[in-house]
Amino acid sequence: MTIKKKSLTLLGAAALSLSLSGCGVFDYLIYKPDIPQGNYMEKQQVEKLRIDMTKEQVEYVLGRPVLRDSFSDDTWYYVYHYKSGRDASIIHKELIINFDGDKLAEVKGDYELSSEFNTPLEESKLPEINTPEGDPLIPEQRPQAEPLVEEKETQPETLSEKFE
Repeated sequence: MTIKKKSLTLLGAAALSLSLSGCGVFDYLIYKPDIPQGNYMEKQQVEKLRIDMTKEQVEYVLGRPVLRDSFSDDTWYYVYHYKSGRDASIIHKELIINFDGDKLAEVKGDYELSSEFNTPLEESKLPEINTPEGDPLIPEQRPQAEPLVEEKETQPETLSEKFE
C-alpha cells in the first residue's frame, strides 16, 4: 500500500471512532428531565405524626401511601425515589407505618420523628404564647368599618335603552 492509502485508512478509522464516541462527548448538551416518583414528604409533615392517630388522620397528614400490605391493611409504605437528570444521582427515602387496629403504633424509615411522637394527640397541647399583660392575642381590626371601595349603584338597562 502506498502512504496515501495508509493515511486515508488511518484518517477514516479515526473519523469513525470519533463519530461513534460522539454521543458520549456531547452528552452534557442533551436535556434529561428529573424523575421524581412516589410520595414526597417534608420533614414538617412527618413531625406531625403522633402515636394512636387514626388511619384517616395519618392519611390527612401524609397523603395516600404508595403501597398498602395486601394481606393486612395494618402496614403502609411511603416511598420516594428521585433521579436527577443532570448527574444521575439518586435519592431514595421510605417510611413504613404500622397500625394496631385503627391506631398508629410504629413508624420506621429514613425520616426523623418528633420528640413528641409518643405523646398521644389528645394529650398534646398547642405551644403557649405569653403576652406581657397575660391577655389572649386578638387579631388587629381596621379602625373604621367602612368598605375599602365605594360601590356605585347602577340600574339594570333594558334592551331598548342599549340600542338607542
